[in-house]
Amino acid sequence: MSAEPITVRLVLAISLDGRLAPPSGGAAQLGGSGDRRVLEEALAWSDAVLVGAGTLRAHRCSCLIRSDDLLQQRTTAARCPQPAAVVVSRSGEFPLEWPFFQQPFERHLLTPMGLVAPGFQAGHRLTASWQDTLNGLSAQGWTRLLLLGGSQLCHSLLAQDVVDELQLTLCPRVLGGPFSWLPVNGSPLPDSLLEPSAWHLRELRDLGGHEVLVRYGRNRSTSP
Repeated sequence: MSAEPITVRLVLAISLDGRLAPPSGGAAQLGGSGDRRVLEEALAWSDAVLVGAGTLRAHRCSCLIRSDDLLQQRTTAARCPQPAAVVVSRSGEFPLEWPFFQQPFERHLLTPMGLVAPGFQAGHRLTASWQDTLNGLSAQGWTRLLLLGGSQLCHSLLAQDVVDELQLTLCPRVLGGPFSWLPVNGSPLPDSLLEPSAWHLRELRDLGGHEVLVRYGRNRSTSP
């Protein structure tokens, strides 16, 4: 296992009222070019991307690094051009004609039974403890993990307090509807996350187009 500590960074573009999608649901492309750049920067940082089954079904593909400088950065560091994609699903059954299965990255599956399904290179076991699951993924050399949603998956990792960074792009839209970046009816999160000192500001950036990036780090010294 790598000596580097495991870091989970949640990356999302959200509306001013904290929504991921319009009231009708479906895939939403909220961010502009500035958001696209910081998303690719996060992808270039990461070893693997965690994505929920619902998010994959909505988009049928995953995000790619397209910027030449970021691709060169990874090549220079002897890393794969694209981070691996790790889909969190109960079954792993997805139509193989989706663009996701032709995209240029490794595809891995994370299920309660550790299944390997068609279209995926390997299966990994999702345990009741996210920390144990993340430790298992780190054995693959994946210590920098990018969490791209959906809301149920984000909630489950936050509920076990294993998210280390929040990277949110605020987009100048008010959408309304039920599709918040955390489920409205989700179980309560740990009290430690509610403390004023639980998170510290790492970055605040004007992305242009009236979009703002805010990046917060988890302050573990406030945890019991």
